Amino acid sequence: MIEIGRLPNSRAAQAFVDYLKGKQIECQVQPLMQGVAIVVTHDKDAELASKEFAHFIANPYENKYLQASWEHGDTEAKLDYGAPSLQLFSQFITGAGPLTLVIFALCTLIYAAMNLGFGAPVYEALSYFGAVPDTSTVQFWRVFTPSLLHFSAMHIIFNLLWWWYLGGRIETRIGTTPLLILLVVAGTLPNVVQYYVTGPNFGGLSGVVYAVVGYTWVMGLRKPSAGIGLPPSYMGFMMLWLVLGFTDFLGVSVANGAHIGGLLIGLAQGLFDSRKK
Repeated sequence: MIEIGRLPNSRAAQAFVDYLKGKQIECQVQPLMQGVAIVVTHDKDAELASKEFAHFIANPYENKYLQASWEHGDTEAKLDYGAPSLQLFSQFITGAGPLTLVIFALCTLIYAAMNLGFGAPVYEALSYFGAVPDTSTVQFWRVFTPSLLHFSAMHIIFNLLWWWYLGGRIETRIGTTPLLILLVVAGTLPNVVQYYVTGPNFGGLSGVVYAVVGYTWVMGLRKPSAGIGLPPSYMGFMMLWLVLGFTDFLGVSVANGAHIGGLLIGLAQGLFDSRKK
């Protein structure tokens, strides 16, 4: 038996397995500590199954996979997904890696502290150089820590959903290292850009979010076998959001410099990583 790929969601994996059954390829889903593995029974089918898996990763919502579930799914199977709350928590954990979850938790804790009476000391400790008195370049963390600050519920929800969804895919399917590079580089350099554009009063993970958006999009186009990709409609939405940031339509201050800087970093790293065999 040969493993051809892994998915964080067992239901999506089952849909793909049902599709392969329709092509007379015997395979099965095997549970892992995080997500599931898809294993082909016969070695002769591995090459074709791998090509189909790459296509599935790039286009998981095609109707043929849903149709395959209807035609070839096991109607006798009785799956126990447990309580809905436990199911959601399980999907949240298995859909991301440790780095994704740590940053998610850290941003959430910082936002909670800022809204529970500790806003001033948290901002003083984490804001960019010059945002508060008595800061100096010795406090090197300030080039990154503004990325962990969020100032509204919409701000943090938007950023963390994208971070979990795309960052989690990058980490579980490619590895922690590329995500860590994106986090560090896109969490620092765009902050420098934003400082020179508007000054030191800014914050948010959106520079990193645009980096993982750009990275995922490029990898999906140039290296679909990596197992990540971004549907054109999602990329279009993020580009529209980027453009709207330069207008008064959103009614809030938007860190446009960080957004553009993060996107360029993600595109560049995606181009570099997609060159590797």
